[in-house]
Amino acid sequence: MLTLDHLAVLGTSLEAAVAHTEATLGRAMGAGGQHVHFGTHNRLLGLDPELYLEAIAVDPAAPPLDHARWFGLDQFEGPARLDKWICRVPDMAAALEAFPQAGAPVSLARGDLRWTMAVPEAGLLPFDGMFPALIQWHSPVPPGQSLPAGGLGFAGLTIRHPEASALAAALHPHLDDPRIRFAPGAPGMTADLTDGDRKIALT
Repeated sequence: MLTLDHLAVLGTSLEAAVAHTEATLGRAMGAGGQHVHFGTHNRLLGLDPELYLEAIAVDPAAPPLDHARWFGLDQFEGPARLDKWICRVPDMAAALEAFPQAGAPVSLARGDLRWTMAVPEAGLLPFDGMFPALIQWHSPVPPGQSLPAGGLGFAGLTIRHPEASALAAALHPHLDDPRIRFAPGAPGMTADLTDGDRKIALT
């Protein structure tokens, strides 16, 4: 079963990704860290319930890599935007039997966090990056549970792609979340968030 774990805003720099997120949400993002294996860095913001948002970009201080970065960040260009959704799985080996197109498992660690991520060899996920990235947490308390929610709620996520129906069919029946919708259109996504009575569309 696929469970929505978090959302990612990508930018050509972390400053751009954070600025876009903070301007849209009216919230300051918290601290994050570095991902040495992929040469990236991020900042995080908790959402309710048990979800979180990350702003992520290539770390300019990272040394050159001999492999592709995750999330297609080697090819990312243009304005900062919500560009990835990440789904939690209970067993990565079983998940990759069902979704071999998600990539190969990569074991990662940062501080007290331990997790496995599925990453395609070329870095970019199927369906022009609109296929969910898969993660299995090995830490008892992942960020979605440890980060303060900060008053922002999650109401839904719309994934757009010219082959939206094929993407939905590929994920069925492993994804059962009425908050996640698929619609035809140019590749992209919109998260519907709430701040009290205020509705926010993060794109």
